[in-house]
Amino acid sequence: MSVKDYYKIEGDKAVCLKKVCPKCGAGVFMGEHKNRFACGKCGHTEMKK
Repeated sequence: MSVKDYYKIEGDKAVCLKKVCPKCGAGVFMGEHKNRFACGKCGHTEMKK
């Protein structure tokens, strides 16, 4: 994946399209699965509602 798959330009700001891991912080994105988001670095998992 490239940078264009993670961010979108809106006006003069770059908006992140992927969910960022709350434990690892900025720059570490969570993978989106059918029923959850999962961090590949620390293993943190959040279930979708």
